[in-house]
Amino acid sequence: MTTWITICDTCKRDDWAESGAALTDGEVLAAKVEETAEGRVKTRRVSCLMGCSHGCNIAIQAEGKLSYTLGKFEPNEESATAIVDYAALHQASETGQVPYRTWPEGVKGHFITRHPPLPKNGSES
Repeated sequence: MTTWITICDTCKRDDWAESGAALTDGEVLAAKVEETAEGRVKTRRVSCLMGCSHGCNIAIQAEGKLSYTLGKFEPNEESATAIVDYAALHQASETGQVPYRTWPEGVKGHFITRHPPLPKNGSES
């Protein structure tokens, strides 16, 4: 099952306006994640994951698996690498649950929510 990293490209951390940066923090993180993820997992950008107090935000998703929202990332290479490494572990997992001992250090402390998979065919079974 293909795992997707959904990246909020409108995220702005608290100091963004004062920084004078031309790109949002989300755009910077998205570019780094996209480059790092190439050939490993899928990526897509969205405008707003509604986690503004947790920016920079991403979601890890795959059909039939647990999904996760993560936030409070720095828009840098280290964050991008940790995000993609975790997404690859998610992709390799049958349920989307990744044992904590295998988590990349860079995602620890960044989890905001976990969502169960949607029921198949609209039923609870």
